Amino acid sequence: MSVRIFTGRSYTRIRSFCRNSSSTASKPYRKPLYKRDEAKKLRFYIADRYVTLLTKYETMLEKRFPSAMRVYRRFMDGIKDFYYDTKEYLRIVRYLNFKDKGLKDLSRQEIELYQKIPKDMIKIAPFLMVSILPFANYVVFPIAYLFPRQVLCSHFWNIQQRNEFGIMEIHKRLLHNRPVFRHLQAAVPCLENHELKDKWKGILASLGSGSHPNPTEILACKNLFMEKPFHIFYLNRSHVKHLLQMHNMHRMWFRKSRLSERAIILQALDRAIVREGGVMKLSTDALRYSCVLRGLNPMNLSNQEMQTWLSNWIWISNHVDKNSLSLLLHCPILLGYNHPNNWRLIYAKK
Repeated sequence: MSVRIFTGRSYTRIRSFCRNSSSTASKPYRKPLYKRDEAKKLRFYIADRYVTLLTKYETMLEKRFPSAMRVYRRFMDGIKDFYYDTKEYLRIVRYLNFKDKGLKDLSRQEIELYQKIPKDMIKIAPFLMVSILPFANYVVFPIAYLFPRQVLCSHFWNIQQRNEFGIMEIHKRLLHNRPVFRHLQAAVPCLENHELKDKWKGILASLGSGSHPNPTEILACKNLFMEKPFHIFYLNRSHVKHLLQMHNMHRMWFRKSRLSERAIILQALDRAIVREGGVMKLSTDALRYSCVLRGLNPMNLSNQEMQTWLSNWIWISNHVDKNSLSLLLHCPILLGYNHPNNWRLIYAKK
């Protein structure tokens, strides 16, 4: 039996080896770099497969429930459009209130938005408030799908619905043309000794015979709308009611003040069109919207026909001041009462 003796030098080496071994064991284990890269690749692969699965699931839903998916997409797009327009409307209101500016500083599209959005906000508010309640979507969305015209605003309608509902709206408004015309006729005895009585009777005779007076003849009677009986504040209750409905306005509070405001907005729109290059610069959609807003059915009208009619309206509007705004409110009668398109829409089913 042999005994191995460690010398001092050997003992020193052994101690150094043990110290190094213990320090290595105390350090935390680190994953090699190539393993970390593999983990990242795995996570990316899982996320990629998840997105692919969602896409396939969406495709499957579109195949099995195409109508529901179309409604859902239209609703989401409508929410985005409505949110953007509402923000733009609030910006315009802030600009008008705090910058001490008027409508004359706004573009045509901004004025149209300023005039349109408040009514849309009121119309869609109940739907939005109910839809945020728990489980309300199961009831609200079917109702919105079945009654889009009553529940939703134009932001949520497709192109076909916009055309269809637009015709229904203008038809409803045109039904009030005749009552307004009758009120204009009924006020003739109030002009007994007025110098414009004969000219006004000639305009009414022209409308009654199925034609329209020219813009020059209309403006010749402008003074009648600056005083009794046709100034806004002298119109009787029934006249005001039908005038409001003819301009697609509600019949509740501040009737005459709101009519004055509508006339100011219409005139501001007319001047904005002139500033931006005239009716020739308007697109087809802008021409149609402008005609509908002013009481003309644009269905099947050419661009040239719409431009001619709008040009006559704007020519009269440019000669109207704040004291004769009532004339502008009655222009749907004076320029469009006997228009074939309006007449056809009202009496086509009779």
